[in-house]
Amino acid sequence: MPAYSARYEAALVLAIRAHQTQVRKGTDIPYASHPVHVSVILQKHGYPDDLAVAGLLHDVVEDQDVPIGAIESEFGPAVAEMVLAVTELKSEGGIKRPWRTRKEEALAHMRAGGPAVAALKAADVLHNVHSLAAQLQGAGASAWSHFSRGPEDTLWYYRSVADLAREHLGPVPLVEELAQAVSGVERIVAGMEGARHD
Repeated sequence: MPAYSARYEAALVLAIRAHQTQVRKGTDIPYASHPVHVSVILQKHGYPDDLAVAGLLHDVVEDQDVPIGAIESEFGPAVAEMVLAVTELKSEGGIKRPWRTRKEEALAHMRAGGPAVAALKAADVLHNVHSLAAQLQGAGASAWSHFSRGPEDTLWYYRSVADLAREHLGPVPLVEELAQAVSGVERIVAGMEGARHD
């Protein structure tokens, strides 16, 4: 397989255009950096082109209302199925759905999905965990103000994703990297808690 494909380029362009008005939480970093990171993580861990393309597109339906049919017609049913499996329904009838409900559904979809879905979600969360660690180290506990939930709920979700990834994939390098990253944030949070009580 060539290292570069027109299909990957098309997915990259779609992701950048779809997310062009978004930034990462609490930063001025263009949101498109996230799907690019997710795709690169998957490539570095040796996953196939379909997964790398799904990594680029994994948030375009959820965040920007790109029709899933458009993804299927351009990139095929396998990519569309993976994107759909990691897409959260954030609101219903114009009403925002509860965070915990959405995350429990996301975990259920991951549990029901196969190894490809587990790898995609693991790469997604791995980049989010690294981003969170950087924000906590830079801004301290005030970084939590940019997130929907505080440390307890957020770490519950990240640890749950890491555990499910291990169930689906075994102790592969991606899973080990995710587990270590989550443990790193848990240590940062514990250190902050300890400092607060000193």
